Amino acid sequence: MNRQSNRDLLVLFNQTIMSSQAIEQEVELLNTLLGNVERLENLVAAHELININKYRVINKSLTLRTYFRERKDKPFVFLSCKN
Repeated sequence: MNRQSNRDLLVLFNQTIMSSQAIEQEVELLNTLLGNVERLENLVAAHELININKYRVINKSLTLRTYFRERKDKPFVFLSCKN
């Protein structure tokens, strides 16, 4: 998966313990892990919308997908993690 990512990561390693190749491999694995976690399907499954204006909790996947894609902040609409 040699895909260039547009992400800034601050990873602190002890270079005396790990070689530069091992550090590079760890950063690649971390990038892959974050890519899987940040997929839209996983975000929709783990979150819900709380709309204080209408006193509703929204769990519908289509509504959550549009909310993530729009990236507009609406007053008193909150994204909550189900965990």
